[in-house]
Amino acid sequence: MNRKAKRFTVGGVLLLGLLAAWLHMADKNYVYKALVYNFADIDDNLIFDQRTVDAPGKAQPWPQAANYNKVVFPEKLQQLHEELESVAFLVIHRDSILHEQYWDGYSDESLSNSFSVAKSIVSILVGAALRDGAIKTIDQPVADFLPSFKEGNKKKITIKHLLMMSSGLNWDESYANPLSITTEAYYGTNLKKVIKRLEAVEEPGKQFSYKSGDTQILGMVVEAATGKSLSRYAEDKLWKPLGAEHDAEWSVDNPTSIEKAYCCFFSNARDFARIGKLYLNNGIWNGDTIVDPAYVRESITPNGLFNASGKPADYGYQWWLLPNYKGQNIFYARGILGQYIIVIPEKDVIIVRLGKKRGDRINGHPIEVLAMIDAVNEVVE
Repeated sequence: MNRKAKRFTVGGVLLLGLLAAWLHMADKNYVYKALVYNFADIDDNLIFDQRTVDAPGKAQPWPQAANYNKVVFPEKLQQLHEELESVAFLVIHRDSILHEQYWDGYSDESLSNSFSVAKSIVSILVGAALRDGAIKTIDQPVADFLPSFKEGNKKKITIKHLLMMSSGLNWDESYANPLSITTEAYYGTNLKKVIKRLEAVEEPGKQFSYKSGDTQILGMVVEAATGKSLSRYAEDKLWKPLGAEHDAEWSVDNPTSIEKAYCCFFSNARDFARIGKLYLNNGIWNGDTIVDPAYVRESITPNGLFNASGKPADYGYQWWLLPNYKGQNIFYARGILGQYIIVIPEKDVIIVRLGKKRGDRINGHPIEVLAMIDAVNEVVE
């Protein structure tokens, strides 16, 4: 090795050593895990600590429609499934399975990460806590539940602000930057510490700004209000009453701490569809009210806010909305890699799609969402 190459090697080692020392001193050791795994995946329950959400002893299986798997969907939709690497596509019509399809070794029992679909689940749990009286009103200050929000302008933030994604907190919703707070929340081991660092930099309730941190705080509020972990509360209020067929899992930052509320609820297509049915039926399941219908209606009504571009948010309380889409008022939960629970009330239809990729957007909505809705509308009366 010549002298120049030797100097370069020694310099590189020194630089890496300094970088490692800085990461350690800055409490950013999570970066190593982020670099190893590169990007979030639908099977990340294999790399994180998980908390089980138990299914009931007696499940409530979905019946099959008379024409189960006999409906033919447009070929262009099948092509889109293949291009975006779908692993599950399920259509429920009038409380029966009309169509289901799986790819890449996945089945009706396979666990898959729902990513930000979990945000809609957290919203439902807020509604359940309201009905239980653990939360008095969504206008309550977050400071009533989390002491760190009694400081400065954070004391102005209410539960409603979080539900509407309008907290005004300085959360950086960056997925590509290994040093972003979103990456730290996903790969790190201390979510409470992450949340305590946040500062209020804008007036809450004024502008829609999608931030996973808002949902994480909501999850912490639910835990503080109910005295139960999110997993246990979801088990008591959703998974068991809704008759889920299989246990679910929720990722935690470490075995003794809290759930990643903004993401990382793992289940299968059939059980995710129960979430859609609950809200299709205004929070009522087989005659039992789990979430008050008034809260459900508010959740799937445009919140009236605008984003930074001055366009309507098309967002309710942690639910995405397609108001008056070809004459239908559609709402849906969505995850970053194309996880969806789509509800078309006018057709009594629930669509679940799980997969590995998401397509481009049209007016803020992924193309595959519109394609699935259009295809179902073609074949369902």
